[in-house]
Amino acid sequence: MAAATGVYPCYENQFQIDTAASGATAAMKSIADCETFEVSFDNGVEEWNSYDAEGWIRRLMTAKAVTISVTAKRNVGDAGNDAVAGLAWKNGRNVEKDFQWTFPDGTVVKFGSAVINVTNTGAGDATAVAPLEFEVMSNGKPEITPAA
Repeated sequence: MAAATGVYPCYENQFQIDTAASGATAAMKSIADCETFEVSFDNGVEEWNSYDAEGWIRRLMTAKAVTISVTAKRNVGDAGNDAVAGLAWKNGRNVEKDFQWTFPDGTVVKFGSAVINVTNTGAGDATAVAPLEFEVMSNGKPEITPAA
């Protein structure tokens, strides 16, 4: 099957999280009711001035990190949504989970042991649907599998 081409709606991006207990075989599940996401790349760029560049700055990207900020609705009983929400009260290595982003063309970016930073679970207006907001922070180099 050829990879998809052309423009696409944002909802074709999908996120999955490992819902398996620690040490068990991975069980990647989609996270229900994600509404929006933003991606931020934090790139480390070294700069230097050399005489042979005649005043022009030279640069080399030497580091990279990515953070995906997601807003969703809290959906109790959905395995992926529960896996994220369950990290709200944990700390340290206990908030590290395998996480993957599946692009509309089929490319998969898998973040092994990503840090899942839950920033809101259930707080809001009395008449609002309970939110689930979190950041997925890369923790080392991701594995990228291009679309078939």
